[in-house]
Amino acid sequence: MSDDFNMSMRKFLKQVGVTSQQAIEEAMRDGDTTGKTFSVKATITIEALDLTHEVTGQITGAD
Repeated sequence: MSDDFNMSMRKFLKQVGVTSQQAIEEAMRDGDTTGKTFSVKATITIEALDLTHEVTGQITGAD
């Protein structure tokens, strides 16, 4: 893959990571999350390539 492709993908994934972390942290602060575990799903789509990619996991609130 080209350097331009790699750089643009890394930039996008960094933006996804940073903005997602900020949104999750804000939601966790605003809710009663102590000791609770939450199921999480992130979906990335590229409609023009008919791509849907899902990542699932769990996030546990602070004690």
